[in-house]
Amino acid sequence: MLNQSELNALKQPVSNEARVLYFMALRINVDEKSGTTSPLNYNQLKDLLNGKTEIISLGRQINALIKELVDIGLVNYTEQQQENHSLNGKQLLLPLIATQNNDYQNLHMQWQSMRADWQPNSMLFNQLASLVGIIEKAYSDDELGEFIAYWLTRPESNFTLFQWTQKFVQHLKKKRLAYGNKPQKRVGNQLVNSKAAVNADDNAKRLVEKYSAKHQK
Repeated sequence: MLNQSELNALKQPVSNEARVLYFMALRINVDEKSGTTSPLNYNQLKDLLNGKTEIISLGRQINALIKELVDIGLVNYTEQQQENHSLNGKQLLLPLIATQNNDYQNLHMQWQSMRADWQPNSMLFNQLASLVGIIEKAYSDDELGEFIAYWLTRPESNFTLFQWTQKFVQHLKKKRLAYGNKPQKRVGNQLVNSKAAVNADDNAKRLVEKYSAKHQK
């Protein structure tokens, strides 16, 4: 049975095919504790979505439906996944299941458009960031400002406080998988800020090795 947060999300502008995909395929076999779906099977999903008339024939069409659900806060990709890659055989996260507890009930019920002074809920941010595999959870004022500025130009967009935090997590994950403005190093498939102290230690080590070798001659 869908909880109130899921029902609210499904009332947002989204295709009926995406609603069917969520309710009949993703939600029905979800792990209630972790919010993880069963591995996706494109062929089974096509049969479910097509019914009497074939409207879905390609995996990328299923990915587009999943992207609709991501945009309204019902689905998250896991660490290794990107929206333009095949998701066949992969699992997704349903955050409104994984984070369903009394601490967040108030966040599920409050709807608002973006504000210039918006801040993510810190406890929810950390939990969602861990769920989707974000390694470095610290974010800069510039990253937050970029997110706010984007949504301020879309005043017609209204989401719950829960969903705004989730969208910010998705925004950061996309940046971590793409690029950054500060010196960075790669950890797994993500870019994280390099620590100046690490670079200094490496330089010092090389200098010690250089002069040690020189004096041994």
